[in-house]
Amino acid sequence: MEDNSKATAAEGERINNFLEDIIEKDLSEGKYQAIQTRFPPEPNGYLHIGHAKSICLNFGLAKKYGGKTNLRFDDTNPVKEDTEYVDSIKEDIKWLGFEWANEFYASDYFDQLYEWAVVLIKKGLAYVDDQTQEEIRKGRGTVTEPGVNSPYRDRSVEENLRLFQEMKDGKYPDGAKVLRAKIDMAHPNMLFRDPLMYRIIHADHHRTGSKWCIYPMYDYAHGQCDSIGHITHSICTLEFDVHRPLYDWFIQALDIFPSHQYEFARLNLTYTVMSKRKLLELVKNGYVDGWDDPRMPTICGIRRRGYTPESIRMFAEKVGVAKRDNIIDLSLMEWCLRQDLNARSNRYMAVLDPVKLVIDNWEDGKVEYFDAPLNPADPEGPSRKVVFAKELYIERADFMEDAPKKYFRLKPDGEVRLKYTYIVKCVSFKKDADGNVTEIHCTYDPTSKPGAGERRSVKGTIHWVAVDHAKEIEARIFDTLFTEEQMGAIPEGVDYKNYLNPKSLVITKAYAEPALEEDKSGIAVQFERVGYFFKDPKNGAYNKVTGLKDTFKM
Repeated sequence: MEDNSKATAAEGERINNFLEDIIEKDLSEGKYQAIQTRFPPEPNGYLHIGHAKSICLNFGLAKKYGGKTNLRFDDTNPVKEDTEYVDSIKEDIKWLGFEWANEFYASDYFDQLYEWAVVLIKKGLAYVDDQTQEEIRKGRGTVTEPGVNSPYRDRSVEENLRLFQEMKDGKYPDGAKVLRAKIDMAHPNMLFRDPLMYRIIHADHHRTGSKWCIYPMYDYAHGQCDSIGHITHSICTLEFDVHRPLYDWFIQALDIFPSHQYEFARLNLTYTVMSKRKLLELVKNGYVDGWDDPRMPTICGIRRRGYTPESIRMFAEKVGVAKRDNIIDLSLMEWCLRQDLNARSNRYMAVLDPVKLVIDNWEDGKVEYFDAPLNPADPEGPSRKVVFAKELYIERADFMEDAPKKYFRLKPDGEVRLKYTYIVKCVSFKKDADGNVTEIHCTYDPTSKPGAGERRSVKGTIHWVAVDHAKEIEARIFDTLFTEEQMGAIPEGVDYKNYLNPKSLVITKAYAEPALEEDKSGIAVQFERVGYFFKDPKNGAYNKVTGLKDTFKM
């Protein structure tokens, strides 16, 4: 993992990443009085964890240097965009803890962008092309061969102005004509080979309705929209590096506010795909339960699973700002979540794979209550009551008939402490015809009551719930959505869906202590010795957010 937010020799001190160096230089030289950033999503899908990194970066830089961040929707393709996506994007940004200074849309600037296109036509820098999409593609040439001029490239300014106006007026069908910039069909950067500026799309726009039937292309609209907003530092992911010279060309040709683009490495996670197209396919074809499926890398998906905004902001900071693409281990994101939840989450006992334990020398019908802290990190803080009785559930994995020497959980003639309560000793057990243990019988040591009995310890402590008082819950155990660690390295032509994990979701019935029902914390809770679980706001099941063990190595 490459991280340009390194620690200096002074322990805990942090030095700037390359974007912070650029901004501080610009401010110190008086290039800008204040910085202005923007987050510019296209409303054609739900945001994912990669967008979360970009959000944290854009908003974080503006906050650090006393600037502002605008939210600007690049809504230039009416066929793929919808207000559903606009609303979800705004919800995700707010959930992450950020507020934008202004809310804009590329469609706010359609009139200005059209006027600037007319300016470029008048300067002889744009023309209307009648070629088909396939003819234009072939005419661009290759990386080793120059392109071929369009037969319509030398139309007069007057003819281009008339045709462009007729395009705007709806005279031509989709695909009949496009507006192209006139630059250089032999340019080594193929994006300069007369790039498309406008195409005809007869479709209603989610904001402008039927006013327009021509829509600007991304490479034409993006820089100009930045310029209108006086964006000082237009921060994009690395794949837009090759687009930057064209971004600058349009701004210089129009002689408008010189916004400038800077690129950083996009976030790539192990066992994950970030392509909106692929994520949309998973949703549409029912491979997942919608955009907010807890296995999805979408922000709404990780929110539903139980991640906290604090953990995602921490993750973005840990990943840092790199100058070249890299792949981040998913376990780092889980590590950040544990760091946050360990300090804040309430603890409860729940048994996911139960086997009954009967305390033979406990009086029938007798119950006893024990105080247990909601969070051991705050021993003076609030506690909950756990009820203890004759019949309990323990985890099946916490009993072993033929245990190895260093097995410190329950075994025949062995002792363990039942968490918060007594030490018990296994005296017998029952099995069914298939050899599965169905019931374990123990005796308890009444002198081992914590705080009141003899000071005696055993090496094993296990959790439990009382059978007659436990609450039945549904637990959903998640694994990675894909089985391949490096999803980005799958060979061309191989279907990424071949790597879908058939065990990415396991649903099981579990039993929890009754105090769980009273939890009002709003964040994931820890099922002691099991993992962190979050109550799904849609179905009431308890989603396993992450386990207790760290696999990430700092």
